Amino acid sequence: MKLSVGPILTYWPRETVFEFYQMIADTPADIVYIGETVCSRRHELRLSDWEDVAEMLAERGKEVVMSTQVLIESNAELSTQRKITANGRYRVEANDMGAVRRVAGRGDFVAGAHLNLYNSASLSLMSGMGARRWVMPVEIGRTQLAELRRDMPELLETEVFAYGRMPLAFSARCFTARNRNLPKDDCQFSCLQHPDGMLLSTREGEPFLVLNGTQTQSASVNCLVGQVDEMRELGVDVLRISPQSTDTGEVIRIFDQVRRGELDGESAQQQLEPLMPGRPCNGYWYGDPGQE
Repeated sequence: MKLSVGPILTYWPRETVFEFYQMIADTPADIVYIGETVCSRRHELRLSDWEDVAEMLAERGKEVVMSTQVLIESNAELSTQRKITANGRYRVEANDMGAVRRVAGRGDFVAGAHLNLYNSASLSLMSGMGARRWVMPVEIGRTQLAELRRDMPELLETEVFAYGRMPLAFSARCFTARNRNLPKDDCQFSCLQHPDGMLLSTREGEPFLVLNGTQTQSASVNCLVGQVDEMRELGVDVLRISPQSTDTGEVIRIFDQVRRGELDGESAQQQLEPLMPGRPCNGYWYGDPGQE
């Protein structure tokens, strides 16, 4: 079982990003996903900068995957997608069907969670187009995964979103800019002020969602560290850890200890909770509401 670090979903300053990946290079993570998946207005790093990050990580022994943007709205975004899918060196995580079409036949790729793959027929389709790994949608639980595994293409690896605030939805509207009464095209890069997203609470003051520009995330932190053995028995190949602004390296270390059998799930959960930006949840895994 391998550990992966998903793409950074929030917006961080340029130097913070470079420092983060220098730190990740020294962790036990096996796979690192890089690139901007949420909003093309986030210009702290250009594509050439991401390529420099990829080269550094590859030299340190990491499998590097370049992720494409989920919601494509402009010719500039389409141009960036073309360049990523044609990079010829690094595996691509395709996050929309346009990216799948462009990467199919150019080598194996990763079918991202936002492709909405919920049945064996869709997984077979992806496998036939060249996918060698799929990232399971966050709302799929253990029962559905067990059913899918029975008919899944043999060569297709399964990756589970095992830690982090869950990416739930995307919109053409930027909610972070709207909160400041700014138009999307003049957002003043408001997301930089919220390195872990902007918390949205109910009228009763209960954490509900996190606004991350055009993306909506869960306020709670999905944590499956106590289910690692169960996922291994179900044939899960990769556990994804989604970056947060602090303590990501420590989160990776704890998951690594669990997968090696050096730490039990209950103790790991206790160590992780103080590091989380929100309360833990794992409801989807058990077929319950995700925030439970």
